[in-house]
Amino acid sequence: MPLQRPAYRLIDLLKIVAAQFIVLHHFALYGPLSDATAQAAPEVAAWFIDYARMAVQVFLVVAGYLAARSLGQGGLRQGLLRTLWQRYERLVLPFVAALLITVLCSALARPHLDGDLVPASPQLAQWLAHASLLHSVLGVDSLSAGVWYVAIDFQLYALLALLLWLSRGNRWVACALVAAMAVASLTWFNLDADYDVWALYFFGAYGLGALAWWAGLRTRHSGYALALYLGTVSAGLGALALEFRERIALALGVSTVLASFGSTPMHLPRRVDAWVRRLSNSSYALFLVHFSVLLLANALWAVLEIGDTDWALPFTAVAWALALLASYAFHTQVELRIAQWRSSSAALPAQPAK
Repeated sequence: MPLQRPAYRLIDLLKIVAAQFIVLHHFALYGPLSDATAQAAPEVAAWFIDYARMAVQVFLVVAGYLAARSLGQGGLRQGLLRTLWQRYERLVLPFVAALLITVLCSALARPHLDGDLVPASPQLAQWLAHASLLHSVLGVDSLSAGVWYVAIDFQLYALLALLLWLSRGNRWVACALVAAMAVASLTWFNLDADYDVWALYFFGAYGLGALAWWAGLRTRHSGYALALYLGTVSAGLGALALEFRERIALALGVSTVLASFGSTPMHLPRRVDAWVRRLSNSSYALFLVHFSVLLLANALWAVLEIGDTDWALPFTAVAWALALLASYAFHTQVELRIAQWRSSSAALPAQPAK
């Protein structure tokens, strides 16, 4: 469900900023439009290519924070397998719908673009690999940019849910298991790129987010969670001393902000608040559909054959704005309709046996 209370506006703002950085990273990285942008503003383009991708760490920490909040408040009441199936449906149904749009846009853009930017027409096995969220594990070519994250998000959620299920409802055991797994990720798995298709590689950031939720509850018994969170942060700092990774430093910083201020009310002017909610709620949709807009923008740039690279910046700005509009349309007309269909299907009473 979309977050509506002012207490979570900080999370909304983090999601919005991170989503925009990911979009601009891809616009700076792919296609002839990105080449023209690099000529028009080389330093800006280089920064987005090298650093904006680290916004993924913000999503990882925030996702862990929200998952701990959801799972810790009765999220496993229906059982582990049912909970994971619901998560799978929530992620995959909009994901597959967005891939259909990407395939259509790829077909439109393919005659006008060279190189590896446009995905090839998908085969059945490729569709099945994406629909099962196994495309990265199986080494299948992606149909869109950044779709690896959808698979990783599900793996991380499943791992966190498994740890909470193993704790049998004991929050302190759950915190200890999550802290141990996060430390293992920060100090071992995240140092080996061979693990980057598995949740273990990213669980350091995700686990920090989960621990930040428990540490920030400010309840009578939250001292234990806070101690485990601080211990995990210390382990992360020690891991950085051995091998510095900017992405882990960012994850530590974001988790600290959430542990300190994640539940602090943030009251915004009504119109600003409405825009923040709208952009935050459509951030997943933006992640799913922006590559389609990127393909069409690059194809149009190639067709127009604009020789003056100074036009690349306003052209990219317009494409970025169109990606935001497309994400809002996808969120309201596809993502929310799928959610409504899922809710109505779940509410249908079982038919009696005849």
